[in-house]
Amino acid sequence: MIHRTRLVIAASAGACALALGVSSPALAEQQDQAMVSVFHGIPGMTVDVYANGDELVGDFKPGTVTDPKSLDAGTYDIQIFEAGQSPDGTPALQKKIEVPEGANATVAAHLSADGKPELTAFTNDVSQVEAGKSRLTVRHVAAAPAVDVRAGGQPVFTDLTNPKEDTAEVDAGTLNTDVVLAGTDTVAIGPADLKLAEGTSNVVYAWGSADDKNLALATQTFSGMASSPRGVPAGGSGAAVATNSADLGPAWAAGAGAVAVAGVLVARRVVRRRG
Repeated sequence: MIHRTRLVIAASAGACALALGVSSPALAEQQDQAMVSVFHGIPGMTVDVYANGDELVGDFKPGTVTDPKSLDAGTYDIQIFEAGQSPDGTPALQKKIEVPEGANATVAAHLSADGKPELTAFTNDVSQVEAGKSRLTVRHVAAAPAVDVRAGGQPVFTDLTNPKEDTAEVDAGTLNTDVVLAGTDTVAIGPADLKLAEGTSNVVYAWGSADDKNLALATQTFSGMASSPRGVPAGGSGAAVATNSADLGPAWAAGAGAVAVAGVLVARRVVRRRG
């Protein structure tokens, strides 16, 4: 059984570097800049996050994601401490992250499938979407087995494992979804209404611990990806703006049942399984 988690892993100074792919050159106002967000998906502890010895975010509560921050491209030593702990001490988590020019990335502090705290860097897809569409990405960062993500009782993403992600382009609107154990009707999270505005890229994090019965969802939204019907940009700077959402559904719901789609049907499936 996984007890309510406290950060207990002290990372070594030789933590491996993780390179992030470049999403779109228009994301950074300057070519030598990158946009970086941080998601806190480890239950039970408020933390401070440092990058190269400087505080990036303080008093950071579980289930929240920061607004994107423009940083110089380069290598960052990410350190996570329990809130209020001196940064001169040993961090609870540490990893070197390489951020290339023009990248848009989110660094997630979360639990592995077997409940151990870890850091994973994701590249955010903020390329343009078709007129009337919205992009939906689901990231599995919970101490839980493989899951399916459903809309209207039908799987949209299947057999998603920690720390993988899947992406699809859907009609803009309100999508009612739930998360079930892969290949079953056993509901793990939800149902939850996702409000997907036209021209946005929406990231949903499934986080927490199945054994501790605190699985939940959090969202991150980037705007400015709208296109006209002819594929010409419909305006906006293309800058990414993140919004936080509290748990969109019950933290843990057992049982099964069909879920209705409110005002939107899943459209053209464009799935990319990322490692």
